[in-house]
Amino acid sequence: MDNENWKPETALVSVSDKAGIVPFCQGLVAQGVTIYSTGGTAKALRAGEVPVTDVSEFLRNSLRTFLERHGVDEEKITVILEETGGEFLGDRVKTLSREISAGLLARYTEKDLAEIERIGVPSIDIVVVNYYPLTKTIATAGVTREQVIDGTDIGGPTMMRSGAKGRRILVPHPECYDEVLVWLRDGMPNADAFITEGVAEAEFGVAGYALASAEYHGAGTFAGLLGRRAANCKYGETPYMKPAALYACEPADPLALQKFTLVDGDAPSFVNWTDIDSMLQTITHIAAAYDVARDNVPKIAVGVKHGNACGTSQTPDAESAEITACTGMLDGDRIAVFGGLVMLNYDVDATLATTLRTHAIIEGKRLLDGVIAPSFSEEAIAILGRKGGKCRCMANPALGALRLSSLDIAQRFRPTRGSFLKQPNYTFVLDLNDPRVVIHGELSDADRTNILLAWAIGATSTSNTITLVRYGMVIANAVGQQDRVGAAQLAIMRARRSGHDTRGATAYSDSFFPFPDGQQVLLDAGVRAVVQPGGSIRDDEGIAAAQAAGVTMYLTGTRHFFH
Repeated sequence: MDNENWKPETALVSVSDKAGIVPFCQGLVAQGVTIYSTGGTAKALRAGEVPVTDVSEFLRNSLRTFLERHGVDEEKITVILEETGGEFLGDRVKTLSREISAGLLARYTEKDLAEIERIGVPSIDIVVVNYYPLTKTIATAGVTREQVIDGTDIGGPTMMRSGAKGRRILVPHPECYDEVLVWLRDGMPNADAFITEGVAEAEFGVAGYALASAEYHGAGTFAGLLGRRAANCKYGETPYMKPAALYACEPADPLALQKFTLVDGDAPSFVNWTDIDSMLQTITHIAAAYDVARDNVPKIAVGVKHGNACGTSQTPDAESAEITACTGMLDGDRIAVFGGLVMLNYDVDATLATTLRTHAIIEGKRLLDGVIAPSFSEEAIAILGRKGGKCRCMANPALGALRLSSLDIAQRFRPTRGSFLKQPNYTFVLDLNDPRVVIHGELSDADRTNILLAWAIGATSTSNTITLVRYGMVIANAVGQQDRVGAAQLAIMRARRSGHDTRGATAYSDSFFPFPDGQQVLLDAGVRAVVQPGGSIRDDEGIAAAQAAGVTMYLTGTRHFFH
C-alpha cells in the first residue's frame, strides 16, 4: 500500500471449511474490521457472536444508494430491491455481482475510491475464501455429473482472482489465519511482499481447482501437474543445470518427499531426491510383497546407487534383525554401495550407525551420501556425519509402518520434449497365491522368501534387469542392459566380484527370455530358481531346460518393469 497509515476496514468472508473461522473473524473485528459474509458462513459467525453483515444486505444497500441518487421514489426502490437486490438462482449467485467485483478491484486511489463510493460500495480489503471441496466430490464413488457441477464453486474463485488483481489481503485457507492476525497486529510489516505472497497463493489455488474441473469434464483429454516449492537444490543433475528445486504436489501422502526431514548434513541434491524416490518405490514394494504373503513386514535395508538397488536385505523380526538386515545389504555389493544412499524401515541408533560406517571395511570408514530412516539417535547422527555435511540424515516416521497400503498410487508423469507422458503408478504386487502364477518344480519356504525380494528389487530397477538373491539378500542387481544375455552375464559377474556363490541363488528377470540363451547363463551358474513373467513363444524350451537342470521355473504371468 502506498499509504503507510492505511489499515484494512472490511473483509469478505465465505468459506466451505469453517474450521477456525470464528476466532479468526473475532480477531479481525477486534482490529476494527467490518465483516461481510454469505449464508452458512454468516450463520456460523453469528453463532460465535461475531458481528456480521450479509452480502445480500451489502448489495441491497449499494443498489439503494444508486437508485436514490438517481431520484427513484421509495415505492419503486422497494419493488426493485425485492426483485434484484439479493441472492438469486438459489445458491448459484451470491457474490457474483458488479458491486462485489468493484469493491475488490478498485485501486486505492482517490479516483477509484470516489467512483465506487458513488454507487455505495466500500472497498473490500480482506478476502477470506475457501472453496467447495471439488476434488473430494469428484472422488466420491458413484458421483454424477450434476453433483460435480453443483459442487463446483464459482463465486469463491472469482472473488479470489478479483482480490488478487486488486492486490487485497487474501486468506485462502485456515492455515493462514494465525499468520494474518499476527501480521495485522504487528502493523503489517513488509506489506507489499506479504500481499504478493497471498496473491500467488490464491492464483495457485484457483489453478488447481480449475485443473481438477477440466480433468473431470475432459475425461482424459486434459492433464496437468501443479507443485509448491518444497526445497531448493544447488543445481540439477549436473552443475550447469540451474535453477533446480523439489516441488510438492501430494500433500496428503505421508511418504511424499517433502515429508522427509533433514536432521543432519547438507541439503539434499537433485540426484539425492531422485535416489530417495527410487528407494521408496523399492522398499514399499518389498514391504507390500511380504505384507501380502506373510502379513508381516520384515526389517528391510536398501542401498541405492544412481537410482538402482545395489544391495538389499530383509530379516524377519528377531534378535539383532536390524543389524542382520543392514550387514546383508552392505555385503551385497560393498563396492557399489560406497558413496550411495541407504534407506531403512527401522530406527538408527549408535550401534547401527557404526555398522553402516565400518562393517566389512578394512581401513577407514564407509562413505555414504545419505541415510534415510524413521528416526536417528543423537549418537547415530554424530557417527554418520561427514565433513561438509556430505552424509544427509533424513527422517520420516512413516517408514516405520510400511504395508501394502504404503505403495504410491498417484499418477506418474514423465516430461518429454514439448509434452509429457502420464500413466498409472507401479502398484502391481507379486502374490505367490495368484492363480496366474505357474510353478514348474518345487519351492521351499526359503525359495519363496528369496522370490519376493528378488521380484521387488528387479521390478523397481531400470530394465532390462536380472536380480540374484540368496539367503534373503541381494547378491547382484544387473540393471539397464539392452539384452537378457548381457544382463544375466553381468549379474553373475557382479555377484562373483563381491565374493558371492551363485549356486542356490534365485534369479529374477523383469521380462521374459525371448530365447533360452539368457536363462542358460543362469542355469550354468547354478541358480536354484528362475522367476520371470513368461509370455515368450519359446517358454516351453526354457521350462524344459530348467527342469533338465533341476531348477524350478516360476512364471508370474505379469510383466512389471521400470524404465
